[in-house]
Amino acid sequence: MSAPLPRLSAAQVAARLGVKPETVYAYVSRGLLRRERESHGSTFDALEVEAFAAGRRRTATRMPTHPTTGMPLGVVQTDVADIEDDELLYRGRRARDLMDRPFAEVVAWLWDEERVDAPDPAIGSARAMVEALPLHAGSMDRLRAALTGFAADDPLRYDASTASAHRIGWTLLTGLPVALGGRPDADIARSLVSVWNAPTDPATIAAVNAALVLLIDHDLAVSTFAARVAASARADGYAAVSAALGAADSPLHISAATRTARLLTRVRRGQEPERALVDALHEGNGIPGFGHPLYAGGDDRAAALFPLLVALPDGEGTMDAVRRLSDVVADRAGLRPNVDLALAALASGARLPEDAAGTIFVLGRVVGWIAHIAAEYAEQAMRLRPRGEYVGP
Repeated sequence: MSAPLPRLSAAQVAARLGVKPETVYAYVSRGLLRRERESHGSTFDALEVEAFAAGRRRTATRMPTHPTTGMPLGVVQTDVADIEDDELLYRGRRARDLMDRPFAEVVAWLWDEERVDAPDPAIGSARAMVEALPLHAGSMDRLRAALTGFAADDPLRYDASTASAHRIGWTLLTGLPVALGGRPDADIARSLVSVWNAPTDPATIAAVNAALVLLIDHDLAVSTFAARVAASARADGYAAVSAALGAADSPLHISAATRTARLLTRVRRGQEPERALVDALHEGNGIPGFGHPLYAGGDDRAAALFPLLVALPDGEGTMDAVRRLSDVVADRAGLRPNVDLALAALASGARLPEDAAGTIFVLGRVVGWIAHIAAEYAEQAMRLRPRGEYVGP
């Protein structure tokens, strides 16, 4: 029998929910949370607390609307991606219907722009920036360094036009894998896999290609909005992507994929799912790899990607761990897997490093960032500068 799982104190629950301890006990009195009385005070089940937190997010008050137009504040119109009936669409086409096509082919269709490979001198500059980093630098550090190298070597980067944005986009998509240590290849997925010296078997290439396609865009994520704000101020394409990277490197966005990979690794190494989840919850920011507010029936991207992962070199063991984790979270918190768990499973099943999940996410999302940057260049400059409302003394 496994040891009893660690439980949360009232103070820890209050910190997780962002309320006072008195409010926690009010939830208990209303039957919204369960506690156990112990000699040193009340304790709470961590997974039940997380389920309650997710429920509070889903029932939050509706976003305030503009007094004239009636539209929710902060809405930015886009023709890139949409979610309808729990399905992700790109310009009206289901994303999952595109994932067996070569990534570069999907990008060319989405941008309506033919592929142009990164020039060798620019790749050399970017690779030198990456190699100058300390050995302990993480994947996001390496991506930022490579991006800086490409920007510094591009004298034409200041042209804030659609054509320039697409040219910069192709430079990054074809050049980043090579700058990170991979081999040049017409197949961008294959080039990216070579970064980690992993086997380039057909199943791995197909899964990475599908993930890149499924991650191109997703409503208006904070990183995408950051890219559009920078483009609104007429930042060049590299600078706007850099702004997106800054927002993406956060525990509630793309960095969540790496945190999820660590959770899955714990389970794969023999830790009980319940204990691994509690350990992950103690790191903060909810259960990694589960739940998404934009889907009522589960993340469409994860559902599309999971069937491809069984065929990976270590796919069966990985998917067994995924199922055991998913069963516990569904039973205790009522949450379904999201794309972060699918990416973590991809990295595990293909025997890639844990932070490979974040790198795959970024390279796929560069396509959406560039599409939004190009679209923003066609809008009135500085339109995304909000007006502040002073509330100080």
